[in-house]
Amino acid sequence: MTEDILVNVTPRETRVAVVENGMLQELHIERGWRRGVVGNIYKGKVQRIMPGMQAAFVDIGLPRAAFLHANDIFRNSTQLPADDALPEDASVPPQQVRPISELLRDGQDIIVQVLKDPIGTKGARLTTQLSVPSRYLVMLPQSKVIGVSSRIELDAERTRLKSLVQELSLIGGSGFIVRTNAESQPAEALAEDLAYLSRVWGLIEERARTAPVGACIYEDLILPLRAVRDLMRSNVERVRVDSRETCDRLREFAAQYMPQLAEKVEHYTGARPIFDLYGVEDEIQRALQKEVPLKSGGYLVIDQTEAMTTVDVNTGSFLGQRTLEETVFRTNLEAAQSVARQLRLRNLGGIIIIDFIDMHDVEHRRQVLRTLERSLVKDHAKTTVYDFSPLGLVEMTRKRTVESLERQLCEPCMTCNGRGTLKTTETVTYEIFREITRAVRQFDADQLLVIASAEVVNRITDEESVAVAELEEFLGKSIRFQMDEHYSQEQYDVVLL
Repeated sequence: MTEDILVNVTPRETRVAVVENGMLQELHIERGWRRGVVGNIYKGKVQRIMPGMQAAFVDIGLPRAAFLHANDIFRNSTQLPADDALPEDASVPPQQVRPISELLRDGQDIIVQVLKDPIGTKGARLTTQLSVPSRYLVMLPQSKVIGVSSRIELDAERTRLKSLVQELSLIGGSGFIVRTNAESQPAEALAEDLAYLSRVWGLIEERARTAPVGACIYEDLILPLRAVRDLMRSNVERVRVDSRETCDRLREFAAQYMPQLAEKVEHYTGARPIFDLYGVEDEIQRALQKEVPLKSGGYLVIDQTEAMTTVDVNTGSFLGQRTLEETVFRTNLEAAQSVARQLRLRNLGGIIIIDFIDMHDVEHRRQVLRTLERSLVKDHAKTTVYDFSPLGLVEMTRKRTVESLERQLCEPCMTCNGRGTLKTTETVTYEIFREITRAVRQFDADQLLVIASAEVVNRITDEESVAVAELEEFLGKSIRFQMDEHYSQEQYDVVLL
């Protein structure tokens, strides 16, 4: 499998695309006026404690107050942060959550880290369990736990890395999580990372003492540097950057932290835009559509709502060559792989419900579920997949830290107010008739003027002309209709003259 990382830089926006075998898998976007704040550490002040929710609102200098739950308040040195690199061999003793009023007080200064960006109308989600990431390690300054990412599967390698970090961290006394990138790395590389993290933590402690409330005392790297730190692996063929300045920064960063991979960073100077060269722009447009075609002729329908995301699988034009069960099975296998890619590409998180086509064969169900799980292995976000429900649905969760691709790039339709549908001209016509009757009964007027869209007026004056004549006779009033090209299909005004 070949993998390329593409970095497209413009004055106000930076985009990073991960392309595997010529197909877009991930897209990360950062805009100058709206950088994400996940991972940033702030000096905040407790604004309001809410005992009923076991939570508090904290002012960290953002437009909306941030949210801190009692579960995310650091209490002892065995506690691990809520991190997507949480190792499977880290043992955290069960703890009884103390009342929030015993943990915090109104007006208290507090050092917090952002777990989730503000999403929709919700403020940022916070934790006091601080963590600082580097290339190979995540430092847990308040903990003593040494853990290894569950994505490193070989027991011998897990033992080697854990022992190595335990030896290196004896002086500092902090806890660490060994990241997936550390697999097969020598002791020297981990030692350099640990020294870097120790310096960063020293600066954070110093700023925490002197910074005013609302100040950011630690900010994560800009998007291109984060991408190289988190996504650069030995299977990455090259990192292509269309900005000379950004390319130089990436080379310096790679030379310092991953010298064996630094030569893979190259400056793209072609006349054709780099995203066009790889077909990324077209893939982005397709990722904003509800319907996803499958090669077999089937298709997915993806609906993102406030509460969850639903994925419906359909056979479409795929007729198969054998039995109906075999046709359904083949479609579901292909759909499982496509769903995993779409979740990653669209950055869909939270609760996800997948409605595969009904299968009666238990073994077919098991294989579809295994295909979905295998396809999700490459996803950097933490995912949990559950078995088929009695209704034949697959429920899963995917960790969400930032807005989905659609919500980053789009806004609700001003015509339908985000519903995705419009009232028919027939429905609007009958609403207008009711409004005319209501207006005549409330106010005295000899004539009425109705202003509406061309579609609605055309229907009224054509198909409903008899109904209008009957209404005029019933009310004893004259009614005129006027088109306005600026009116949407649902918009109208009844004016008394």
